[in-house]
Amino acid sequence: MREGINIFEEDFWAITDVLNRLLQGTNSRTILLIDKAGQLITSVGDTAALDTSSFATLSAADFAATSQLATLIGEKEFSTLFHQGEKENLYVCLVADRVILAVIFDMRATLGLIRVKAKNGAAELEKIFEEIFNKLDKDTSASSEIDADFTKAAEEELDKLFGF
Repeated sequence: MREGINIFEEDFWAITDVLNRLLQGTNSRTILLIDKAGQLITSVGDTAALDTSSFATLSAADFAATSQLATLIGEKEFSTLFHQGEKENLYVCLVADRVILAVIFDMRATLGLIRVKAKNGAAELEKIFEEIFNKLDKDTSASSEIDADFTKAAEEELDKLFGF
């Protein structure tokens, strides 16, 4: 698995569009997209009072810890988490097995609405991330072919230079 996720500009705007529609459709306060390493990818909504860097790190750690709990009881993983507070709630789900979608909402939205809309949004995001991963894999394989060709040519030139 990659340490971080590289996002192309057109993909970033597609992701932002999905998140904004999810924010409006659920009447949520904030939505964050986080990689499993705990790095914030992007966010929409009200983040003024939120330390997004700490939130991202702790969300990834929470998801990792919960995955270990799932393993202990014989589950592969828990793909969604829900935390209920007095005023704010947090719904978290995994997208494309690599990205965490976190939705912060208050009493204006119901958990059922959040679950349905987040599931639909996650499906859209999954398609976008699969395209990103495919682009990155193509870039990696193309650069390794170039590297192999370059290495072979360089070795041949060195052999000629030193008379091997």
